[in-house]
Amino acid sequence: MVSRTPLDRRSVLTGLLAGPLLLTSPMLAGPALADDVIDLNWEDLRPDAADSLPKVLRGVLQHEEASRVSQQPASTGVRTDWNGQTVRLPGYIVPLEYKGSGVTAFLLVPFVGACVHVPPPPANQLVFVTTQDPYETAGLFEPVYVTGMFGVSSLSTQLADVGYALSADEIVPYQF
Repeated sequence: MVSRTPLDRRSVLTGLLAGPLLLTSPMLAGPALADDVIDLNWEDLRPDAADSLPKVLRGVLQHEEASRVSQQPASTGVRTDWNGQTVRLPGYIVPLEYKGSGVTAFLLVPFVGACVHVPPPPANQLVFVTTQDPYETAGLFEPVYVTGMFGVSSLSTQLADVGYALSADEIVPYQF
């Protein structure tokens, strides 16, 4: 069950802005130009590529038998390469907070079922996303591209520990 309890976005974003890399970032001066956006994939977020569930096994897990939070694998760390940068990352929405019928805070996860139907991936494979403008989602696990300021975060939700945060400037449906 997804909680609709408000999260303390201010402390998450304050923690991100406390990093020295962010304080000197030219990205704070205004919206990024299209050329300034860094396209990331989920493998980019792992310092050690061995800590993720192999793609071939993602559809094989017994969803009804999986214990989620207690079985979250330990993270091997996070990468700080993109702190304060504007990035674009594809993923699936796991809603956490709503305003009206739109989602304002969610986990961006790398595969369908993560955090809800199967144990969550390591913290370095989860991104806490916030947006000022509620995103009208089509439902749980909608595939999207999220673009915005990215950084390392240490956050624990009722679903999982999270290693990154992204303040979304744009959320658009993923085009297959």
